[in-house]
Amino acid sequence: MILQPFDLNLRHLRALSAVVDHGSLSAAAGRIGLSQPALTQGLSKLERQLGVALFDRRSDGVVATAAGRTLADRVDAAFRLLAAACRTGGGRGFSRPDHLMTATQLDAFLNVADAGSFVGAAAATGLSQPALHRAVRDLEQVTGVPLVERRGRGIAMTEAGRRLARGVRLAARELAAGMSELSADPAGTGRIAIGAMPLSRALVLPRALAAFTRAAPGVVIDVVEGSFRELVDPLQEGVLDLLIGALRDTPPPGLEQRALFDDRLAVVARAGHPLAAVAHPGIEQLAGYPWIVGSPATPLRQQWHSLFASRALPAAPIECGSAMVIRGLLRDSNLLTLLSPDQVALEIQAGMLTTIGPALEDSVRTIGITTRAGWRPSAAQSHFVALLDQASREIGIPKNQ
Repeated sequence: MILQPFDLNLRHLRALSAVVDHGSLSAAAGRIGLSQPALTQGLSKLERQLGVALFDRRSDGVVATAAGRTLADRVDAAFRLLAAACRTGGGRGFSRPDHLMTATQLDAFLNVADAGSFVGAAAATGLSQPALHRAVRDLEQVTGVPLVERRGRGIAMTEAGRRLARGVRLAARELAAGMSELSADPAGTGRIAIGAMPLSRALVLPRALAAFTRAAPGVVIDVVEGSFRELVDPLQEGVLDLLIGALRDTPPPGLEQRALFDDRLAVVARAGHPLAAVAHPGIEQLAGYPWIVGSPATPLRQQWHSLFASRALPAAPIECGSAMVIRGLLRDSNLLTLLSPDQVALEIQAGMLTTIGPALEDSVRTIGITTRAGWRPSAAQSHFVALLDQASREIGIPKNQ
């Protein structure tokens, strides 16, 4: 069975930094409120679970190994995230509720938050509903605020509950990264959750994934497709590690963007479209046909508006962000749309679709990676990002950075 972050004892994890700082088990035990024998046993259990030595025991004290320092750094980051998530400002709980939470409680609470119900969480975890209720009640007592509220037969997270769930997810991500980095091959273990926007799914992401799975078959990759609007909340909540796709002019607060390459759009239609034989169709000719456009506020929609900036917008009866649906619509109509030729490369090669005129000079989109501010990727995640860079150089228009 694969070891999970909340299989580890939080109190023993919290002791890591104290031991690193003091170089003494007795001093560290006093700082965290454990007896020295209990701390010794706890650290030994951690080492057995992780399969590595975290400390060198010497006659004059203990010294953290490289693995111990690495894990302590990730653990400190995880507890900072958890502490920040507990700051409610108006609760009547304990002054440091994060010090009183157990891994069992946090794991149960996170499963309830993810499932959206106690019934769903029980089915997903195998825990009884009374055990899940008890875990949530215990957390509400130590935080001093309601975390869930009943809605008919279901439940909904309160604002404090959503904040805590986000902090728990992010803390678990840090712990998982730390555990991965203790592996003999840290770039070949762990899990990566990727949010894939439309253009990235065409060539760049598949190429990087193919290279990554050959190099690191032990890493689990979870790819979630969607638009930026659909994926940004899961990224901020810690469900996803990074997004790949068109960058925004200004990223939302708390997020950072990094460019990979520039992509130029083209007008795309079915192969037998009346404009297919026109080498350089004018703006009035393009406006004479109905369009499929992207959702409002997307870069693709903004590019379409820019294309027709000199005149009234043409008819656009369909708003759609699904390349699969768009491809089907184009094949069976005289509709036009703006797409990257890479997104329909196979259909163009098969003679089903075609570009209308040359690529549009003023329709460059920057494709890149969006992450949480301050994100510290694991070795496996860093390796994957490096492969994205490589795939981008091979496929896209080079981006001047």
